[in-house]
Formats: sequence, C-alpha cells, structure tokens
Amino acid sequence: MKLRCMAMILLLALAAPSVPAAAGEEPNARLVAAKALFERYMTLERAFDPAVADLYADSATVRNLRRYPTGQVREMKLEGARYKALLVASLPTAKERGDLSAYTDVAYEVLATGEVAITATRYSELKQYSSPLALRIAPQADGVWRIVEETGESQP
Repeated sequence: MKLRCMAMILLLALAAPSVPAAAGEEPNARLVAAKALFERYMTLERAFDPAVADLYADSATVRNLRRYPTGQVREMKLEGARYKALLVASLPTAKERGDLSAYTDVAYEVLATGEVAITATRYSELKQYSSPLALRIAPQADGVWRIVEETGESQP
C-alpha cells in the first residue's frame, strides 16, 4: 500500500505544472518533490519549452563558471528574474543549434534547512563535454517548489 501511495504521489507530481509543498513534510516527501521537479526540468529543457524558466524562483541565484581553453575561468552570477528572461530568449537559438544536455550521476540530499540539494553531471551533446551541476530547491511562499540556487560550468 505504501509503495502504491508513493507511486501515485510521484505520478501526480510529474503531471502537475508545479510541485506544491506541504508544511512539515517528511524528508521522503521532499525527495519525491525534488525528483519530480528535476524530471520536469530535464523534460522542459529537452523540449526547449519556455516553461523551464518557471522552475526558478525570481530571487534565485544562478552562477556559471566559464572555463576557457587558455585556463582562464570567468564567473557569471545572475539573479533569478534576469536569468529567467535570458533563458527564455536563448531557447530558439539553442533549439536551432540542437544544444541538448543529458544528465547522469543524479543525487538528492535533504538539507537541514528542509531544502533539497540536487547534484548531477551534465553532458553537452552539442559541445561534447561533461560538467558538474548543482541545484538547491525549496518551497516558496506560494507552496511551490522552485530552484533557488544553481551552480554550473560551461565551455565556449
């Protein structure tokens, strides 16, 4: 019965446009919400769907370390609302170029704050390199789980 309930929760979470959080959730429920959010993230990203931007909190912090062949590293840091606008604007070009990513080694950890950390290895199919990705997700005031922090790496 417990397995059947968990399967139903996961199916409902995957079908929902957003994943609401209940006050005082158990860690297992937080992991279910995190897995559903990351599955939705991957699905929307692969479809070049602008709804992927809705997975980010407006107040999120997005960091990217850009590693150049010369050894130079530049850090880009954006606030969520600005990143969301840039993300949506870049999707048509990404689709045209076939800029797809695949994710492996995905891990989830419920933090002491109640947030969930998601780590993965991102593989750029277009540029053919792997890089680390770290997300931190949390329920927002409206009860919806969103990405509140993203740290990734890229290459030119």
